[in-house]
Amino acid sequence: MEKQRLPNDTLILVMGILSIIGCCCYGLPGTIFGIVAVILGTKATKLYKAEPEKYDGYGNVQAGKIMGVIGIVLSILFIIYIVWIIAAIGVEALQDPELLQEKLLEMQGQ
Repeated sequence: MEKQRLPNDTLILVMGILSIIGCCCYGLPGTIFGIVAVILGTKATKLYKAEPEKYDGYGNVQAGKIMGVIGIVLSILFIIYIVWIIAAIGVEALQDPELLQEKLLEMQGQ
């Protein structure tokens, strides 16, 4: 009997890659793509573990899940960084270039 591909194995890999790339876009796309990769990867892993001799493409699923987790972690760290910047500088300073420059110089200790 010929092995068949795991459902969505390529999609899981692509979502994992997009989660790492998407973490640079304020964290939200990376989080979404990462969660999708992990959920679909978990379903595909359960399917593969039930009948490993029947399916092929498990390497793509594993790689996609790992990259999805990495993308989620990086996205969360980036979101925390953005929140910290907004808390440290303030929304008003982000909208006014002169005030932003003053705040940055103040943070540098000058």
